[in-house]
Formats: sequence, C-alpha cells, structure tokens
Amino acid sequence: MWKQRPRWLQGLANPVFARLYLAQTVNLVGESFTWLGLALLAFELAGEQSGTILAGALTLRVLAFVVLAPIAGAIADQIDRKRLMIITHLVRMGIVCLLPFITQPWHIYGIVFLLNVFYAFFTPTYTATIPLVTTEEECPKAIALSSATYQLLGVLGPGLAGSIAALVGTRQVFFLDAITFLVAALLIATLPGQLRASDSTLADSRTDLNPVKTVIQNIKAGTGCLFTDPPMRYALMLQLVAAIAGAQILVNTVGYVQGTLQLGKLEYGWVMAAFGIGATLAAINLGNARKKNNPILLASGGAVLITLTLASANFVDWAGLLLLWALAGAGQTLINVPTQTLIASRVAKEAQGRVYGAQFAWSHFWWALAYPLAGWLGNYAPGYYFLYSSLIGGGLLIVVSLWFKPQRLTGLQPGLWHEHEHTHDEHHSHDHSTHRHSHFHFHDTITPGLRDSASV
Repeated sequence: MWKQRPRWLQGLANPVFARLYLAQTVNLVGESFTWLGLALLAFELAGEQSGTILAGALTLRVLAFVVLAPIAGAIADQIDRKRLMIITHLVRMGIVCLLPFITQPWHIYGIVFLLNVFYAFFTPTYTATIPLVTTEEECPKAIALSSATYQLLGVLGPGLAGSIAALVGTRQVFFLDAITFLVAALLIATLPGQLRASDSTLADSRTDLNPVKTVIQNIKAGTGCLFTDPPMRYALMLQLVAAIAGAQILVNTVGYVQGTLQLGKLEYGWVMAAFGIGATLAAINLGNARKKNNPILLASGGAVLITLTLASANFVDWAGLLLLWALAGAGQTLINVPTQTLIASRVAKEAQGRVYGAQFAWSHFWWALAYPLAGWLGNYAPGYYFLYSSLIGGGLLIVVSLWFKPQRLTGLQPGLWHEHEHTHDEHHSHDHSTHRHSHFHFHDTITPGLRDSASV
C-alpha cells in the first residue's frame, strides 16, 4: 500500500516512526495553541504594550535554547530517549495549566522560560531519535516530512488555535493546549522498548564519572564534532546566512505591508503564509526526490536563493512580495533540512544527540544575533532594510564560500564520526580505572579497515 503513496510519505510505513511523527505533530499543534494564547493573554494584560512582552518572551525562548540544547543533546545520548520525551511533555502540560491563572505580565516571562527549558530538551532529542528508528533510506524522507509538517503547522496552526480560542475563550484554550501535550506523551509511551543510543561499552566507561562531568564531556564532544567536520561546519555557517534573512522577514514584513504598502492585517497574514507554504513545498519536494541530492549543493543553493529574494523586496508590491517570500521560505528549507541530513549521515547514532543538541543551540544563537540586527536596520535604514540585509547576508555567503570551498566538500569521502574509549600507546600508559574517557574519530567508510582521518 505504501509503495503507491507519495515518496515523501513512505517513511510512515515504519510504524515506530509513524507514532513518533504523530506525537510531534500533536506537539506542534500544542505549540500553536501556546503562542496564540500567549499573544492574546499579553494583549489582555498590557494592551498596546503586548508587543514588548512578546519580544521579551521570544528572547527568553532563544536564550533557553542556546544554553540548554547542548545539555539536552548530551543527556539524550545517555538515557532512554522515550522517557526523556515523555517527561518533557508531561511537565509542559503542567506548566501551561498555570497560564489561565496569571494576572501580571511578568508571570508570562517566568512561564515562557520554563516551557522552553523543556522544549529545548525535547526538540534535539526528537530530531536525534529519527535516525535511530528509521533505516538509512527512510531517514531523509522522515526528516523532510517532519520539516514539512513543522512549516505547514506554522501556517495553519495559529489560524486553528485562533478559531478555537474564539469559541472557548483565551484562558480556556490553555487547557486544550495541555491535552495536546498529554496525547503526545501517551503516543510516545506506546513506542516499543527503550530508545537508547549509547554503545554499552562506552556507557559503562562513563559510570566512573560523576553526572556533571559526563554531561560537560558530552557537550564538548558534540560541539567539537560539529565544528571539526568541514561539511557540517559549512552548513552551520549557512544557517547564519538564513537567520539574517529570516529575522528580517519576521521582524520587518509587518511594517512593510501595513506601513509602506498601506495594506491590512489580512494581506500581512497572506504574505507570511506564503513564506510558510514555500518552506513546506520545498520540504515535500526534498522528501519526494527519487535520488539522493548532495546536501552541500542544496544548502548552498538555499543560501543563494534566500539572499537574492531579499534584494528586491523593498521595491515590489504585495503580489511580488508573496512570490519573493514563498521563494525565501523554500530557501530556508533548503538550508535546514540538508543540515539535519548531514548530521544523520555523518555521525554514528549513539552520538547524534550531542551533535544535534549543539547544532540546535548554535543555530538559535545565530537568530539571537540576527533579531537585533533586523530591528536596527528597520529603525536606521527605513525603506531599504531588506536590501541591506541581503547585502550583509550576501557578503557573509561570499566569505563563507571562499573560506570553506564548498565545491571541495561535495567530493569528500563518506564516513562516520564515531566515539571510542580513549587508549594510549606503550609510551603513554596509565591506569584508567578511575579516569576512563572517550573521544570522537571520523572513520572513512570507503577505505578498508576504517582508517581514522580526524579526531576530536
């Protein structure tokens, strides 16, 4: 039956991934309820100052991701990921149940930070679990499907949440939000067995370390692996290019549509929907591809596309902006999905949690830099902020391309970053009974004997 379905949906033939994916979809619906409800609640409490509250909440969200995602990824490689995802959902269920009872704007900051502490633990764990429950052939389709669903619900979710909020009331919508987290937790609980990725030998070797040292060691290993591998490092830098453009779109589109073009909220909503639809269609096409595309070429093309779309955005009408933002959304996907695919294909499964956690943190750190830049350009370059953002992103893209030489990266040998217990030769031998440790090696999968070509 699944052979007759579109290729991008064929990953759902895997029953374990299908349940994991359904849990993530329900989780994303809950996220839509959360943020729509928070926006309405902020306006209820602060009126026209609600934008300031939401800006602060978004800053806390990014801060939680940057600080905690590497820790989450490190922990995800050591324990049962199923248990960790269930806990994050149940705790968030309890937190959102507090939202109907808040009476002060500062309450929103505390609750948003707590919510995103646990969201920062869930997301890299979920991403790292996809390669664990899928085959090598299924994995790229599964990642693309997850990305398409994320983008699609980013477009449709707020509308759905707004309609329900209109029926049940702003504060009551948070109780429905809590139910979505409970359903997602129950779906994950039905997954068979444990979802552990750690190699048993290495796991045993870490029992001699205290938990804090183990987590610190794993954070360093994940970040070091991400920045040591040339293709993954290049893709991460392209995510900075994408963040510069994406932040500009999220921050200044409303001013351009409602200010410069003198249009209304409906037109603004359609423009942002075009961005999400473009991202969704690009993800579907990646999942539907009949042959493996080189992730370096895809990410490079996406960076060029999203940079060029901004160059003329200050000089088009509403219809032109619809087209440009659809192309920009496609460019975002062409960078983000291949970046995740690279990690899945170049890092052994027992180490992917740490690397995904590091990637999640660094990519959100780029946004933490890009948001203030977008705000500054909006204030000090009125009428040309999209153009200047394009020039900044284009200049960065040129520097990154000259530095990393992506044409060489496309020809690198396939292989895996894999963790080994640390050993010494006869000239550097000492007792590891109390200080056993491990490090990463990159193994060339073409060369017989798995030759080490790099290490962290």
